[in-house]
Amino acid sequence: MSIHAIAETFDDQERRSRPRHIWFLNSAFDNIDFPLAIQRLAERDPISPFAFVVTPNVDHLVRLRRDGILAPLYAQAWLTVCDSRVLELIAGLSGEDVAVTPGSDLTEALFDNVILRHEPVTIIGGSADVIDAVKARYGLVDVRWHEPPMGLRNNPEAVADCAAFVAANPSRFVFLCVGSPQQEMIAEACLERGDCTGIGLCVGASLDFLGGKARRAPKWIQNLRLEWLHRLAQEPKRMWKRYLIDGPKVAFLWWEWRKARKKLRDFEKQLAEMSFKL
Repeated sequence: MSIHAIAETFDDQERRSRPRHIWFLNSAFDNIDFPLAIQRLAERDPISPFAFVVTPNVDHLVRLRRDGILAPLYAQAWLTVCDSRVLELIAGLSGEDVAVTPGSDLTEALFDNVILRHEPVTIIGGSADVIDAVKARYGLVDVRWHEPPMGLRNNPEAVADCAAFVAANPSRFVFLCVGSPQQEMIAEACLERGDCTGIGLCVGASLDFLGGKARRAPKWIQNLRLEWLHRLAQEPKRMWKRYLIDGPKVAFLWWEWRKARKKLRDFEKQLAEMSFKL
């Protein structure tokens, strides 16, 4: 066996020995990094039954606690990856290794390296100018686009229409770009139909960045974990509440999670001591 094969075998054994999920704050993140996430998406059989990916950030985790609709939707996800470098930092300070896989980076990597220009791509949401820009940028020739109406969260018929469109337009990748929890509601409706295929990616405004409608922060700002500040500066009227009112509530979630983790570890220690005595 070659050195390369031995290294691959060791890496595979190491991945298998790690827990599949990391429970942090109130979400179970898959214990994989960005390259492995791309690999899993690229290797999944395109005719497999529909499954979907969620990319929680600080806003999502805060809403998970107060909004009863999100938790059961997230529980059905095939893959859950961390969208936030701020969450990555908080997890690191807590001794948890949560790898960051931003939804926008995930989307860009799929279009750059995985999606073929002639294969079908299904998109729910976005605007005509963004769709045209993405098609032109990547030379795509078979984009199947559905534009749902506003107020999707309170319109079950429109959600069902989105799922019907996904079923009628099978693609390896289905980009759900209507914001949360609407995109997760569509994903659930696709699961419930039973005749949808492919992978649904709940990636919000990712296509807006690829299509030039919005600009991402420069890499150095992203690396400083200040991308949220860049978005706030770009769209203050839309983003101020998310980043200045709701976002800081993650500190309370962290405090709750740390208390719960301490209780669990104390309980495990007591069980270990009792077993030793027996």
